[in-house]
Amino acid sequence: MAFKPFDLTGKVALVTGGNGGIGLGMAEGLAQAGARVVVWGQNPQKNADAEARLKSHGVEAAVLSVDVSDEAAVVRGVAESIERFGRLDFCAANAGIGGGGGAPFDELTTEQWRRVTTVNLDAVFWTFRETARHMKQRAEAGDPGGSLMATSSTSAIHGAPKNQAYAATKSAVLALVRGVAVEYARHGVRANAVLPGWVRSDMTAAAQGWDKFNTQVIGRVPLRRWGEPEDFAGVAVYLASDASRFHTGDALVLDGGYTIY
Repeated sequence: MAFKPFDLTGKVALVTGGNGGIGLGMAEGLAQAGARVVVWGQNPQKNADAEARLKSHGVEAAVLSVDVSDEAAVVRGVAESIERFGRLDFCAANAGIGGGGGAPFDELTTEQWRRVTTVNLDAVFWTFRETARHMKQRAEAGDPGGSLMATSSTSAIHGAPKNQAYAATKSAVLALVRGVAVEYARHGVRANAVLPGWVRSDMTAAAQGWDKFNTQVIGRVPLRRWGEPEDFAGVAVYLASDASRFHTGDALVLDGGYTIY
């Protein structure tokens, strides 16, 4: 039989924040590769649109309304996802928000800081914890394996003025990923992070129409363009698939070369 490492038939994938932007790009790639997909989001219209797009690829898909800033909601969301599909083989903890509203660091409030750290860091912890427990229990029952992925950012690498809360969370998830990768390797569970650069999404909408930004920032990207959500389909499929079965504890940068130029 032919070796098909990127075939996700029979696998179930969860993508948080998957009703738009990078998350939807990942979710569509996973669906196109044959995975059954469950997406979390909160906007009813975006949820409905995402579900229709995913089902158009001929796979079973569901979109759940889950507030990732609420620990109890995350616990329920993982349990409902497993109950609905019977298992989880891949989890992309992708949901996130920008930080601080562009406020100078010395004007950043604790409330703003906590809002960002809750969504961008605590939610990854809760999502990983619940999913890792499921994968560990499955391994102990004789069915090892699974893959966890967190969406970090190139802000974890370079300085992020007026965006320190965001950068701090995106750096912290890298350490979280490495620790999980080491601890759960014995159960066949892998953990990795993806670091996007400048990508067209709701979060970057204001900058997309700003000529100076496009010239001075996007103009520095060696590939000379914004990233698009669909650019993240491939990495999601790779990390969910057997093609990456020996790849863990890593941070994969997808930024068109921005951080090396």
